[in-house]
Amino acid sequence: MACDPQNPPRLPADRQVLVIGAGPVGQTTALLLARWGVPSVLLDSRPERDPIGSKALCQQRDVLDVWDHVGAGRQVAEEGLTWTRARTFYRDTELFCQGFVDKGRSPFPPFVNISQTRTEQILDEQIADTDLITYAWGHHVVDVRQDGAGVTLTCQSADGQVDVTGSYAVACPGSKGGAIRDLLGLSFEGLTFEDQFLICDIRTTLPGWEQERRFYFDPAWNPGRQVLIHPCPDSVYRIDWQVPPDFSLEQDEADGGLDRRIRQIIGPEADYEIVWKSLYRFHARQVDRMRVGRVLLAGDAAHLVSPFGARGLNSGVLDAENAAWKLAFVVHGWADESLLDSYHCERHAAAAENLEVTSRTMAFLVPQSAEEHAWRLDVLEDSILNPQRRNQVDSGRLAEPFWYIDSELTTPNADRPWPGRPPKGEDPEPVPGVLVPDVPIQGWPQVGRLRELARRGLVVLTGAALQPQIEGAVADLGCAVTVVPLEQVDGDGIVARSLNLGSGEAVVIRPDAHIAAFVTNAEDAAAAVRRVLCRL
Repeated sequence: MACDPQNPPRLPADRQVLVIGAGPVGQTTALLLARWGVPSVLLDSRPERDPIGSKALCQQRDVLDVWDHVGAGRQVAEEGLTWTRARTFYRDTELFCQGFVDKGRSPFPPFVNISQTRTEQILDEQIADTDLITYAWGHHVVDVRQDGAGVTLTCQSADGQVDVTGSYAVACPGSKGGAIRDLLGLSFEGLTFEDQFLICDIRTTLPGWEQERRFYFDPAWNPGRQVLIHPCPDSVYRIDWQVPPDFSLEQDEADGGLDRRIRQIIGPEADYEIVWKSLYRFHARQVDRMRVGRVLLAGDAAHLVSPFGARGLNSGVLDAENAAWKLAFVVHGWADESLLDSYHCERHAAAAENLEVTSRTMAFLVPQSAEEHAWRLDVLEDSILNPQRRNQVDSGRLAEPFWYIDSELTTPNADRPWPGRPPKGEDPEPVPGVLVPDVPIQGWPQVGRLRELARRGLVVLTGAALQPQIEGAVADLGCAVTVVPLEQVDGDGIVARSLNLGSGEAVVIRPDAHIAAFVTNAEDAAAAVRRVLCRL
């Protein structure tokens, strides 16, 4: 029996999952749970949604793919502004331009820019179409209790204190999640960068800049610091200026400094409108645990990184996907509860990688010693005439999925070793732990892409020679696994070619479209499936 999200077995209300925080990470969690027939309550301390500013605006291709699974990805992509290159400058000299390579045939662009406000509205429209998600606005969590039967959240609401119960909880209250972390006894070690960043959304015209991200080191109009410019829909541009620790936005506006900053970029005669402005300090922090009993942490409440690389919300959505399928499999009884331990292991490692990447970028952007300043200046100056030095210039490695190479759910394969992180903008080779290439398939009802098929359950894709044996080996796992004949979905051979799949091989694909194993016999296929389900 296939685990078909088009018609999932619906669980009763007493098995509901509590989701703390109604931002995009919480919304995605609830929608993905609903696809598995799991009801949820989406709690938020705010009385209603507050649509202010662009906030997290840059959405990566694989995140659009996740949102497509809940009906929102194509609309986000269509409404968002597509950009296909990232240009980096030192003063007035362009050092390099990064493009993006898709080893599959994804229907989505590498990145789109769209305000978080609009993303939340689109996700809310999908939530309104299901009766499996209940909103609870104005519910501030003041206590968390859990036992072997479930989780109870005590909330302060307009009606006084109320208790809300569920089987599990996912806490994603965003960057201000300190109260939840304290209730769960979690640390949040890391650092805060002294320099501030001034962020403005302005509506104006910048011919030729409409589809590219621009990063400037030490431009004449922000000497000694950086500026990042992102195009957005409706002729809006998001501009981030690095400013000194003692910078005052109010004073800058009062003495005309903000206007001068903007005009140094757009020109003295151009018309513009400030849509939103704010001032931030960036952080590099991570919780010590992402699972506390029946509570999983996700998004900014679990990890904070600088935005250079767009790894904040994009990583949070992948937290949500990882949490949702594992909770669904546990609540349905398809997997052992120990599967939830792998949520911490996989997503904590993903957060650590994001911290490593973004902290390395921030170290280049904001040197902390005279020696670091001197080295950076030498790299930038030498890069003008020496292209070989340009690979040392760090303007941010853009968001990419984390690859579960070392996960306990991944079966290693000596014939398919992990070759290491690919060059910027490229996908890795198909080895155990990475996402499957997003290629078209045929012959499966209501499914047109390999990742769509993968997200219908735990899938074993196999040739005809192995199919009967594998079906017999996993028969006792019931709804947890679907055996798919390769010949039925791969008439033109593109799937086999994209996976480098031999005629005697099968591939086990997790419900989040990551490759769990390549195998050559039914016994190994069953072992790999049981490994994913923690039922060895």
